[in-house]
Amino acid sequence: MSTRITLNVFSGRKNPEVVVTGDQEKELLSRMRPGRELTRRERRPAPLSVLGYRGLVVEQLGRPGRGLPKTFRIANGELIGEGLNHRAADEAIEDFVCGSTGPFRPHGLGDDFFKSISRAIDRYGRVRDKWPHKPPGWPRGNPCRCAPLYEPDWWNNDPTRLNCNNCYNYSTNYRTDNFAQPGYASGVSHSLTCPTVTAAAGADGLINSAGANNHCPDEGHLVAMVIWPTQDYHWYRKGRNGYWSHKPGDTPATNLDNSGALISDPRTADRGFYTVYCTFMVVMHGHIKLKGPYC
Repeated sequence: MSTRITLNVFSGRKNPEVVVTGDQEKELLSRMRPGRELTRRERRPAPLSVLGYRGLVVEQLGRPGRGLPKTFRIANGELIGEGLNHRAADEAIEDFVCGSTGPFRPHGLGDDFFKSISRAIDRYGRVRDKWPHKPPGWPRGNPCRCAPLYEPDWWNNDPTRLNCNNCYNYSTNYRTDNFAQPGYASGVSHSLTCPTVTAAAGADGLINSAGANNHCPDEGHLVAMVIWPTQDYHWYRKGRNGYWSHKPGDTPATNLDNSGALISDPRTADRGFYTVYCTFMVVMHGHIKLKGPYC
């Protein structure tokens, strides 16, 4: 038997994953077995569409065991999956998996990464408890006449569109079903810095518009790129009503930032780990080409 664990944390890049076997797998599944059932009041959607840590995805690659389904999620110590709405037997299982003796440690992600994840695990629980049951109203109007409509259901309600299109796909309104990466369609690589990701996106046909200052272009639509230093990038897009939305990795498209607020300007939004604002760019519809290596 073997079990794959995916750390759901990135938005643009493929999430880190590890396969565990033998005694390590037995110990982890034992810690993950169902504890008490959640009350109706405690149940929340999982994962939240936030930037940064969004929980663990667990896939038993062989015959399911320990009273757990083949695939399930763990977030805030809670098990979410078929037949599951429970606390984990070890409610600190996420800290254990991402800790100094956990299965991700040998994979070269670095101490700073795991320190960030440790803080984020704690914050995710607090944010999830306070997340608005009824999101703030989405403003009406069409000040950005060429921008895409905000249609989250189109991205969120089909498993392939949801799981295999990332923030770059969403921001450009360009579905590839393979987690598009800046420059991949053009053979141009980047090193997770603002200049290199901007250049890679430019090779795909996006136009750097650093001086846009949050104003809609006369043609095409405006996107914005930010960086989690040394780890990942993220993209937003400005909608027809002048507000912004985004799609964090393989989680649902949303019009809220990490504090559950509407996004009038991505430069001032709560972006979690993605602390470096890079630039605005313009997407000219029909003038770009995207591609990715995943899904």
